[in-house]
Amino acid sequence: MNKNLERKGLRTWIEIDTKALTHNYSELRSITKSCKLMAVVKSNAYGHGFVGISQAVEKFGIDWIGVDSIVEALALREEGITKPILVLGYTLPEMLERAAAQNISLTVSTFELLEMIKSTPFSHTLKIHIKVDTGMHRQGFQEFQIEEVMNVLADLGAKVNVEGLFTHFAAAKDPNAREDTRAQVASFMKWAAAFDAAGFKAIKHASASGGTLIFPEAHLDMVRSGIATYGLWPSAEAQKVERIDGKKVELHPILSWRTLISEVKKVPKGDRVGYDFTETFERDSTIAIVPIGYWHGYARALSSVGQVLVRGARARVLGRVSMDMLIIDVTDIPHVHVGDEVTLIGKDGHEEVTAQELADLSNTSLYEFVTRLNPLIKRIYL
Repeated sequence: MNKNLERKGLRTWIEIDTKALTHNYSELRSITKSCKLMAVVKSNAYGHGFVGISQAVEKFGIDWIGVDSIVEALALREEGITKPILVLGYTLPEMLERAAAQNISLTVSTFELLEMIKSTPFSHTLKIHIKVDTGMHRQGFQEFQIEEVMNVLADLGAKVNVEGLFTHFAAAKDPNAREDTRAQVASFMKWAAAFDAAGFKAIKHASASGGTLIFPEAHLDMVRSGIATYGLWPSAEAQKVERIDGKKVELHPILSWRTLISEVKKVPKGDRVGYDFTETFERDSTIAIVPIGYWHGYARALSSVGQVLVRGARARVLGRVSMDMLIIDVTDIPHVHVGDEVTLIGKDGHEEVTAQELADLSNTSLYEFVTRLNPLIKRIYL
């Protein structure tokens, strides 16, 4: 794809490196050879563009795709995605029939939803994955409800295909919390034993990216890779793990965020800058205006501390991050002109600004930072 042609007319854009995505997929396959692999593309693929990512991983041969809502799942079906899709979040009862008709699997984690399924007529068998709470106390049936759940599923009979059984770990990205994760695994295996005894051929899955990287004993029948798919680490500790063959797992970030300079001006020492005049120039300076702000996902917390790349050099954000604009200091960068490319996340020459760096400066998680990148920004797949 021609990047320059794709970015024509755009003030800001996000580039997705499909070679890096291919590499990450191969790395994940190398540590999950014996089980299925789900790519979790919820929340706009963690900011990376859920339709484009889903199309790419389907070509790679991904086994499953995970989304948050039936709305996301239906959008993927409309885009021609044929792989199995699991809705990980809550589905409104009035959407049950559409899920069945579009061959979309749903998470069921309450008796209320089971009762709605029982009273809803279906033209197709509804595929469901039972979500169980093994200690995180978010979604899911609790361990003391095993017998009751099994009885209700028996009553539903052929109306549903109990396709999966799953849970979610609270601290699997932390190798120092192994006992907590192992306790969750032990609880989950009680559910697995009950399902096996009842004759359900359910796909059993528990590990997200952290569990995939750190707990191979919890891979079970399938793992759900979210942030690792995009070349980002769920934790610093996870980055140190080794593959089954003893080699270090390598993940490559696939996202770069670019914009351009819309204005350049000189300002004298002693002048102040931005909303509330939070900074005063300590020298005669050259500044540049960049047409993105917190509306686009560049956190306001990066005011006066964020850095961007211009002509391969770092430039600090000056004053407050505005809704749609940044002011940056380019005094020490020669020959800066209107139209020059600015890198907000990614590499330019020998320099790199990472999403993790910006998340740390914003005092938030990497997950939050990337998922807040505005979905209206065009993603260009290279």
